[in-house]
Amino acid sequence: MNSDTTSDAPQLPAVNYGPFGRPLFNDPSVRKLARVGVVDIGSNSVRMVVFDGAARSPAYFYNEKVMCALGAGIAETGRLNPLGRERALAAVTRFEAIAQSLGISPLTAVATAAVRDASDGPDFCADVLRETGLKVHVIDGPEEARLSAQGVLLGWPGSYGLVCDIGGASMELAEIRDGRVGKCVTSSLGPLKLQSMQGGAKARKAYIKDVIADLCEQMGEQKDRLFLVGGSWRAIARIDMHRRNYPLHVLHEYRMTPKSVRETVKFIQQSDIEELRQACDLSSARMALVPIASEVLKQLVSLVKPTDIAVSSYGIREGMLYEQMPTKLRDRDPLIESARFSEAKDARMPGFGKTLYDFIMPLFKSAPFATKRMVKAASLLHDVSWRAHPDYRAEVCFDNSTRANLGGLSHEERVFLGLALMHRYRNQRKGPEFEALFELISQEQQREAIILGKAMRFGAMLWMEKDIQPGEFRWYPKKKQLELRLHPSAKPLFSEVAESRLASLAASLEAEVTVKFNKPSVET
Repeated sequence: MNSDTTSDAPQLPAVNYGPFGRPLFNDPSVRKLARVGVVDIGSNSVRMVVFDGAARSPAYFYNEKVMCALGAGIAETGRLNPLGRERALAAVTRFEAIAQSLGISPLTAVATAAVRDASDGPDFCADVLRETGLKVHVIDGPEEARLSAQGVLLGWPGSYGLVCDIGGASMELAEIRDGRVGKCVTSSLGPLKLQSMQGGAKARKAYIKDVIADLCEQMGEQKDRLFLVGGSWRAIARIDMHRRNYPLHVLHEYRMTPKSVRETVKFIQQSDIEELRQACDLSSARMALVPIASEVLKQLVSLVKPTDIAVSSYGIREGMLYEQMPTKLRDRDPLIESARFSEAKDARMPGFGKTLYDFIMPLFKSAPFATKRMVKAASLLHDVSWRAHPDYRAEVCFDNSTRANLGGLSHEERVFLGLALMHRYRNQRKGPEFEALFELISQEQQREAIILGKAMRFGAMLWMEKDIQPGEFRWYPKKKQLELRLHPSAKPLFSEVAESRLASLAASLEAEVTVKFNKPSVET
């Protein structure tokens, strides 16, 4: 390692937030979303969620579900399931009491297909109002589709494709283009309704095919991405993971192909349902609907012919949160805003993440924007796990990144981010614990993540004031030369350990490294 001195000191950068914009989580219009409580009264389940939406990527402050099966038998009787009605009323009563104790009452409550289709739906809403004071908004099918599509947009800003939301008593389709919701249609293809259909499996198959063909005709050609929303779809995705022995058990952003859907439907048909339920950790109520829901999905994929299929954990409830977001927050990257929020809440020196990002970016100057986005997120998150025990900090960082409830992250990006943060705290990875996950990304992506982690590991040793650059990197990839120019005030920080970490970074780059200390300016 060579070291010399030069007089051309780098200029300290002006405050520039770059393509990611100024942080918004403390904006007054955004802080209003710090606690947003919603209740979704569905045909199969009743759920209450309290969001902390100020970070753009929703944090689930409170989340509780009761499987009530309100829509069971509705195709035969035209009325809500009596036992389900009692359970749903008890659940909503509990939820409103919780909301009052949290100081967020009244909740925003919506009811979907079962309540809107049942002859006693209005009576049920009147019971809820009388017992809890909570007004239930009964929404129609197209509005249900729109809200579900908005939930998808919460996790995938600017996305495009076809959103399919399946509930117990209905199935909706919505088109999204350029971050906006387009055409919306609804149908009665809910597994609770299809369960009681006359004529057996053959008649049910023909009916499903006819209804989906009609929906496709209404929607027009939709051969982009298919987004799957709803508990039955998530259950099928979990079974697909089990069948494939897929290592990352995170449903949001899980991808399937039309071929894998066909294979999983066949796998479900050939499996013992109870054994499969236990292996995939699904509830009995949910598993009972999976075989019929899988028939619907097989026909949907066959007729729509999507290029790929993505599972969304965000749906109607998240769409209700999105509805309340100001446009400036909707347009933001959910990953970056959430990382900024985490840094402000948990890092030892909030704001240093931006300084670190600016410091290490020369190493990724020619990288695509998707990689620069990972560099930004990692820089913001590099210190949020400092409270973890030092012996396990690297593993905690990896586990948090790969399994965190974050939007705007593909599974491959989760592993990339986790690997980078692991190397922020550890020079070498060891043990087989995460090796199966590493295989989700290419060798080149693993190399980039390691370089990023080692760059952060070195940069974190040059802590000064958060808005002052400790120096700058100059990276010449063709020559394999790395130059570090340090500001005079950073010289005392360039210790033996820092020098060792810089050498490790250079080794990962397969580069020779030179260190230059800038001369302090002389006043005249």
